[in-house]
Amino acid sequence: MPPRTRRAPVWSDGKVLDLISVWGEEAVQSHLRSSHRNYDTFGQISREMMQRGHDRDALQCRIKVKELQNAYRKAREANSRSDAAPATCHFYKELDVILGGRPHLHSKDHHGHFRGQFNKAEQEEEEQQRSRSKGA
Repeated sequence: MPPRTRRAPVWSDGKVLDLISVWGEEAVQSHLRSSHRNYDTFGQISREMMQRGHDRDALQCRIKVKELQNAYRKAREANSRSDAAPATCHFYKELDVILGGRPHLHSKDHHGHFRGQFNKAEQEEEEQQRSRSKGA
């Protein structure tokens, strides 16, 4: 008899909305942006999900967030093509609040250069420039 494989848990709309709510908190987003090793942050997300009555571990939360990001990016990329019919994904509006203003890791600017995400020093420099230009 073959070993039983673990199946991915079923995520109800309510659970996904709670996950998006926790994941979208500024403190959580800040932790995720500041480190490539995010297991502890997803542990924090998992604990918050438990407090909301949802039994999900850090890995399950991480996998679901990645699935949501991928679905959002596919819909957004499809919408960026002028010849494409409008596309969306489940929870698009909620995800757009979190992901809408960010450059995508593998997308290119109008010169064909990869945009990527800024490193922390570049982010701080950009914030300083913005605050100087507001004061001028």
